Amino acid sequence: MQTQEQSKEMEQHTYSIMNRVENDHWWFHGRRAILREFMSQLVNSLGSEREEGSRFQVPSSKSDEELRTQNSKLKTQNLKQAFRILDVGCGTGANLEMLAEFGEAEGVDVSDEALKFCQSKGLKVHKGLAEDLPFEDGEFDIVTALDVVEHLDDDIAGLKEIFRVTCADGKALVFVPAFMWLWGVQDDISNHRIRYTKKQITERLAAAGFEVERATYANITFFAPILAGRVLMRATGLRPESENNINVSALNGLLGSVFAAERHWLKKFSFPFGVSIVVTASKPESR
Repeated sequence: MQTQEQSKEMEQHTYSIMNRVENDHWWFHGRRAILREFMSQLVNSLGSEREEGSRFQVPSSKSDEELRTQNSKLKTQNLKQAFRILDVGCGTGANLEMLAEFGEAEGVDVSDEALKFCQSKGLKVHKGLAEDLPFEDGEFDIVTALDVVEHLDDDIAGLKEIFRVTCADGKALVFVPAFMWLWGVQDDISNHRIRYTKKQITERLAAAGFEVERATYANITFFAPILAGRVLMRATGLRPESENNINVSALNGLLGSVFAAERHWLKKFSFPFGVSIVVTASKPESR
């Protein structure tokens, strides 16, 4: 019989596969490029908001030139400051390494095996459930949940915990799989509970207390072939050990670059459908 912790883990062999492929496989490479772009926007937005608040603390007796100079310095300091970042469900650590580009990043995961992979890479990690995070209220400027919420029996409880440990005016970045009719082998072995629509995940974030800033589908590029592949596997009964093992090495770099190129489109446009959903949200200062 599974314990509460084991029920939230992926099948054990999946972590070793993930650790082996997540730095090179086109899916992980492309996803990280998109997430890096969203993180850059969040950091710039959060820095600008805090700079805007700081400018009102400048004594009004200063000249316009002095105000501009001081505000410029404040903005530079804020954008370069070490934001505290938490990655909930950090897995084997590749996303955590990327998040460290934007501040002081640490992770939390329920799996001892996943945490060992992170520790071998020198990453700061903790053991804990998403629904009971081992941190004080408001500890982090930015909290991420990247392909994590769909693992939870009570996703709103997990999102409320993310809300709790996010500081007032802080940000959240959430990435989840889209559409139940895209369910595949990877969902089974990863112990997913659900694949979301955009409406479903934004409603859950709102129920947790967040104000959703942006929500868009992602991976529209490979939507059709992924759908076709999963329909084929269902029709034939084909069950690979992990879909992450399905790859064409000669095309891996090209596929990764094509997927990663979506980040340029997502700067200006939201996709009407895709394999995944990206959401950014904020915690109101009054909560």
